[in-house]
Amino acid sequence: MQRRHDIDALRAIAFALLILYHCAMLYVAEWDWHLKSTHLSEPLQIPMLFMNRWRMDLIFLISGLSVHFLLRGTSLGRFVVQRSWRLLLPLTFGCLVVVPIQPYAQGVANGLVEPGFVDFLLRYYQFQPWPKDAFDGWEYGFTWNHLWYLAYLWVYTVVLAALLPLFRNGLGRRLHARVAGLRGWKLLILPALPLAVATMLLQPHFEETGDLIHDWYRHAIYFSVFLYGYWLGNDSGLWNELVRLRKWSLGLALGLFGFYLTLALALPDDIPDVLQKSVWLLRNLYIWFAISAILGWGHALLNRPFRWLPWANEAVYPWYVLHQSLIVLIAYWILPLHLGPVSEPVIVVVGTVLGCWGLHAIIRRVPLLRPCFGLKMRPRETVKAAVPVQLQAANDVA
Repeated sequence: MQRRHDIDALRAIAFALLILYHCAMLYVAEWDWHLKSTHLSEPLQIPMLFMNRWRMDLIFLISGLSVHFLLRGTSLGRFVVQRSWRLLLPLTFGCLVVVPIQPYAQGVANGLVEPGFVDFLLRYYQFQPWPKDAFDGWEYGFTWNHLWYLAYLWVYTVVLAALLPLFRNGLGRRLHARVAGLRGWKLLILPALPLAVATMLLQPHFEETGDLIHDWYRHAIYFSVFLYGYWLGNDSGLWNELVRLRKWSLGLALGLFGFYLTLALALPDDIPDVLQKSVWLLRNLYIWFAISAILGWGHALLNRPFRWLPWANEAVYPWYVLHQSLIVLIAYWILPLHLGPVSEPVIVVVGTVLGCWGLHAIIRRVPLLRPCFGLKMRPRETVKAAVPVQLQAANDVA
């Protein structure tokens, strides 16, 4: 079985888009974030909304795909231990070392934290509540900010491991066969329906706060697409069908987004429940159309050993851990300078990319830092093709 280069490439592209998305959060009007520039743009909401609806769903689906491949080369217990190490150590290290600059900058900008980063850290590591609304997570005394994905992914991985005996019995195999047998319109419509039902039932009652314990709406969505990725796996029939339908799925996604955007802009905030549920149904159909198009086009165009792919596979995890702290730090430094609407975002984007590139170049060469950023203890060059080719790279954040 050949290595699935398209999955590796889609993972790298998905996280690259995540970095650009977080850079743009400084500038999109009417969307709250840790810091905001004075150069706000309302038109920027359109491409941001276009990507917002499926960006994390795609990442969790790719995570489920990776789990499918990783489980084929190891025992269940060993898999859980390995994934726990690779997810929880970077999460802990990131929360303690990488993330703190974000609540500090936000707290100072809000006027609720005194300038002085060392003094802030001495107070921060006490894990006591801060003044109300000082920063996101003030009530807990600390925050994981963008690293919430690692916590959620670890929980989903453990839950999936617990459910695997059920998935591997007769009923589970029949369910998987039904999923793998989806073709044509059924493949483009039916997977969106559970997402729509979960949205209708849970979104009105659970805000998207990043609170692991009470985030039931996002759990329903993200765990569902995580399972979709696991079930999708390496089934050639499903992948060939996604490739065959890629033009249809792309056209449907673009057309439905245009219609959905028109409704979102035209409708008032308070609308009847029936109309609101119809909008949610359209949104989830758009999400699945978009993901289907991305997977189909990715498999058709990206399933080849690009020269940049091995480096990108290793870089994904450190860049993910580092990027938002670098964005916030650079913004904290330059926003008071009141630079122009072109030079300021250019500095933010270029500075973030160069910072991630430079720090990754250091991290990959320091043995003690490698596992703190999700990399193997040994350099990749020492781990040759003796690893079964069907396994996804153990360095992958997903």
